[in-house]
Amino acid sequence: MRVPDGLARRMPSAPPEPFKPGPHGTHITVRGLSKTFAGAALYRNFDLDLPKGKITAIFGPNGCGKSTLINMISGLIRPEAGEVLFDGKTLRETSIGYVFQNYRDAMLPWKRAIDNIRYPLQLAGKSKAEVDARVDQLIASFDVTFDLKRYPYELSGGQQQLISIMRALAPEPEVLFLDEPFSALDYEMTLFMREKLQEIYRATQLTMVLVSHDLEEAVFLADEILLLTKRPTNIAEVVPFRAARPRVDATLASEEFVRIKQHCLEVFQREVRR
Repeated sequence: MRVPDGLARRMPSAPPEPFKPGPHGTHITVRGLSKTFAGAALYRNFDLDLPKGKITAIFGPNGCGKSTLINMISGLIRPEAGEVLFDGKTLRETSIGYVFQNYRDAMLPWKRAIDNIRYPLQLAGKSKAEVDARVDQLIASFDVTFDLKRYPYELSGGQQQLISIMRALAPEPEVLFLDEPFSALDYEMTLFMREKLQEIYRATQLTMVLVSHDLEEAVFLADEILLLTKRPTNIAEVVPFRAARPRVDATLASEEFVRIKQHCLEVFQREVRR
């Protein structure tokens, strides 16, 4: 029987499904995330649980929306539907850091390097003494030897990205998002940054979410590799990698690393051909 239009408008809509928390140890809980681009679904009712105190690397086919995913979780892009909670809290109640791929655009060019690092602390209303103490701590932690009173355009690409990472870490965030942070760096600086990222993790046990287009890098750095499908994007597989830290050159030649990388590659190729 056809329901009259007027009556249909008065009928209550179905109540939304209750939010389902993730398993024990989950930090970021994503439920029902949806996003379309140019009329085509990129994500449709997407669910995800990211572990607390772990590094999760996101890897998948070109165009599957890896960066879009962390941009929606971190609040940089608004999803069309869905909910994200951090330890049961909203994004507004959570401190996050974000390291962009394009460090040149991410830096504030009118501020000196050291003032770029100070900026989020000043926004948070920290006193000068608190700001100076935190910046000194970061300088020591990263063993910075170049002049931080220079402007970004006077620094190398690696130095600019180092400043971007220090700035993201300055407010001691609960979660650090990294969007292909080493893709524009030379190999020597990439190795240095991988080492520093591991040192940060070992010192803080900070939850990190890393987007990478380099499978070797993703496996090397991560506790879990989140493999995505082609669009509409879903989870192909979550692959754990439990190698001891710090991970070093020998890790790359270990039997377990080679096995995990090969498995991830097989899943990736299956999705690309699908």
